[in-house]
Order: sequence, then C-alpha cells, then structure tokens
Amino acid sequence: MKLALRIAIRYLFAKKSQNVINVISMISVSGVLVGSLALIVVLSVFNGLHGLIGSLYGSFDPELKIQPARGKVFSLDSIPSQEIYETEGVAVVSHILEDQALLRFDKRQVPAIVMGVDENFAEVSGIDTIIIDGKYQLRLERQNYSVVGYVLADQLGLRLNFVKPLVVYAPRRTARINMMRPDLSFNKEYLHPAGIFAVRQLEYDSRYMIVNIGQARRLFDYGDDVVSSLGISLKKGYETDDVKARLLKLLGEDFNILDRHEQHATFYKLMRVEKLMAYLILLFILVIALFNVIGTLSLLIFEKKESIGTLRSMGANRSLINKIFLTEGWLISLAGVTIGVLLGAFLVWLQQHFGLLKFSGEGAFIVDAYPVALQWSDMFLVYVSVSLVGLLAAWYPVRVIVQRYYSEQGEE
Repeated sequence: MKLALRIAIRYLFAKKSQNVINVISMISVSGVLVGSLALIVVLSVFNGLHGLIGSLYGSFDPELKIQPARGKVFSLDSIPSQEIYETEGVAVVSHILEDQALLRFDKRQVPAIVMGVDENFAEVSGIDTIIIDGKYQLRLERQNYSVVGYVLADQLGLRLNFVKPLVVYAPRRTARINMMRPDLSFNKEYLHPAGIFAVRQLEYDSRYMIVNIGQARRLFDYGDDVVSSLGISLKKGYETDDVKARLLKLLGEDFNILDRHEQHATFYKLMRVEKLMAYLILLFILVIALFNVIGTLSLLIFEKKESIGTLRSMGANRSLINKIFLTEGWLISLAGVTIGVLLGAFLVWLQQHFGLLKFSGEGAFIVDAYPVALQWSDMFLVYVSVSLVGLLAAWYPVRVIVQRYYSEQGEE
C-alpha cells in the first residue's frame, strides 16, 4: 500500500501531456471543496439556531422538572420532599402549579395558562432576566401582582400603568354548574401586572401569565400542598444526567423527570430531523459533483496507459496497479474535502467573532448576526462521508479501465 501511495502521488502531480487534464482535475477538486464547505457551513447554522433557541427556553424552564406520570397535579405529602432537597447536586427546588384560565381586561377576553410559582422560581429559571417592562414581582405585602407574556399583554391591551385590574376566571372544580347564575360557577381573582416578559417564543409569550402560587391555588380550588410540577436548579459542577438518575431512583416510575431537552422533545427532534435532511440533500449534491472524479480519473488512467505496461513488465500485478489509480482518485477527493472543511471552519469562525452576515433591521431580532456553532463531530462526519463517497466514485473507472489496459499489455 505504501508503494501504491507513493506512485499515486507522483502520477497526480506529474506534468500531463494535455493541459486539459490539469484543468479537469482542478474542477473536480473545486467541486468537492465547495460541497464540503457548504456542508460545514449549513450544519454550523443549524447548530447555532439550536443553541440560540435552547438558550431562550432556558430563560424560562428549570434545568430539571418533576411532574406526575399520570394526572395533572400531585400532593407534596406523596413524595419524599426532604430527600429531594437533600439530593446530591440539587441547589434549589421551586413549587409550580399551572392550569388553564380565562383572562379579561376591559372588553377583551383571552384564554391563557396561569402559572403559580413560589419565591424560588427566579432561582430555578431566568425569568427575572427576560423582563422587558416593569419588574418581576408577584406579591408585595397583601397585594398580588403578575408578570405577563408580551404577546398576551398585547392581545389584552394591557399596560403596567393602568389602574383597572386584570380579572382571571377559572371553573370551580368541586361545584356544579349554576344554570341560573353561570358566573357563580367560576372562581375569580383580581390582580395588577407588575412586569411583562419576553421569551421570544410564541408558545410562552402568547399563553403564560405568572402569579403567586397561593393565588393560583385559590383560583383552581387546590390545597396548600398541591403542585403540578417541581422546578429544580443544579449546583455548579454537577451533570444533569447524574442528578436526574438519583431523583428517578428516589421517586420511582410514578413521576417523570425531564431535562430542558425533554421538556421540548418535539422541537429538538424536529431540529435534528431538519439538520439530517439538510445534510443528506447537500451530500446528494456532492455525490453528483463527485462524478467529475470519474471523468478525471479516466483521463489520468488514459494518460498513464503506457506506464501500466511498464509496471506490468517490472512485475506489478493488476491488484497493485488498481491500488495505484484508486489511491490517485481518492487523493483528489481528499484534497477537496480537506481544503473545504478547513475553509468552512474558517468562515464559521469569522461569523462567530465578527458577524459578517447580519440580519436586516436593527433591533428587530434577538441577535444581530446569523448564529453559528462549529462542532468537531460535524467536521468528522463531513470528512468521512465525502472521503468514502470519493473512494466509491474512483472504484468504478479503476476496475473497468485498468483491467482493459492491463489486458491489452498481454494478460491472458
């Protein structure tokens, strides 16, 4: 194999009798280069979007979320609460109770999710970092407040300086519907908004209103020990999977413990599928470009037709000659993919540090430039994929043409 490689390198860089062969070789290398570069850049864009949207979710969601496997709520008495607090790696635990309700402000009515949280919620999420108007405050002395998603506030026509309170309705769970006075079939709470938050994700900004958990329990007719989930933040240096495994062992199969990816499993699965489809489409285009290698290698073999006879007369068998030209075709693909991957990585680095491609409309987007993130696994995947496809593209002309020329030199 070492001899075949040395001869292949010599043939590849040797002066050709026809200049057109050099031109076609450069075209082949350029096609592989551009395809590999495009693969690296597109995969990095998907990584950047994945990370950006994941960080937005992280500003609202806790690192771990405990919720019942069946039903909507559970009692704190039904779980070993103290053991959860003392679990290795657990920093803060927050109690959460959420359910559907109807919001009314003036003449506007909008259905929403009312999310009751305790005073620890800001420590298990980043809710206080995404307040775009007002402040994060749910209770002051005896006065109850709320923070509302900015799209939901816009739908209600709600502003922080309005004196008129927001009215929240929820059906009474334990009462029958009063046909004479339907309004008596609902619990009602009044509150004023203290802040407006923006996760920049419509599923939160258009649906959620956060209130004090005590007020949520009154609104939904639940006792003081009832929650729908527990939000958990981790101590620094602890892995999410390790803490999750400890909690699963503690709570058993009656509860689901979700990390941030599992809390939005559909979104992350969709992102992975989109990235895979983009990779396959670009790889298919690259396969078409690699057909140039077949033509290039055919010309290179024709160029060295007489050398095949020389090698045969020196004792080289057909297997060695096949390896020489197969290696030569593979080197063309390797040259293109190596330069393409390195150049693609360099372009991604430039975008990360200098933001060469920016979004139009200043201040209209979360970030100014297109987010990208380079992963070593993507570089390895592209390099291996293109190399293997290039090797397969070189196999056919070598097997067919070399056999023909070898036979013409006297093989029986």
